[in-house]
Amino acid sequence: MVKELKRGVQYYYDSHLTEEDEMGQTAPHARLIRYLVRVLEWLFHEQPCAIYNELNFYLKPEEMEKPVIPDIAVIKGEPYREVRSWKIGEGEPPPQVVFEVLSEETWRKDVEEKPKTYGEMGVGEYFVYDPHKPSVLKKGMPRLRGWRRDRNKGEMVEIVADAKGQLWSEELESWLVPEGTHLRLYDQEHRLRLTEAEARDLRAREEAAARQAEARRAQILAEKLRSLGINPDEL
Repeated sequence: MVKELKRGVQYYYDSHLTEEDEMGQTAPHARLIRYLVRVLEWLFHEQPCAIYNELNFYLKPEEMEKPVIPDIAVIKGEPYREVRSWKIGEGEPPPQVVFEVLSEETWRKDVEEKPKTYGEMGVGEYFVYDPHKPSVLKKGMPRLRGWRRDRNKGEMVEIVADAKGQLWSEELESWLVPEGTHLRLYDQEHRLRLTEAEARDLRAREEAAARQAEARRAQILAEKLRSLGINPDEL
């Protein structure tokens, strides 16, 4: 007999601070999170996808449970809702992708403990990145690491990076590429994944270039007609 999930739990930490809530963010940490959220929002803007920054996630329907608070969580197939927390323990789906931006205070936990935690949560892929210069990591440790959940074993397995230190995300259909203080996303053809503002700016520049090219072709044609003794304005 399947045990019925307890619903409507009033979680203590939805109204009280956790240790993570009390930690400040460095400028590179906060800047990278804002950038990645904008890229992901535009990547999925044509389909339902809830993208949350520092939202409480609960694995069990227990009032005093401490939440897991990912820097970024991507839940495909779910529309964004203004919620206080996400209750996996009450039947809500786990994120397909989670990002943690590393800091001096949290990197050990993010790298050594959270892969197991997110695997138990049912997360499909988990990525960590250190945007700081100098790095907060031990010497020789890669800035970008990732894990993918083995569906048969139910645990996270580390993703092997390519020779350039890039990781392929199956869930995002994107290459994750470390670029200094930024973590960039590229499609299979290595075209940069853009934010909405960047995409609109690119389209405007392409349209302006197309208009200029058309005007130049018209000018060349008019000059050719005049060289033949034909007035293009009378055509």
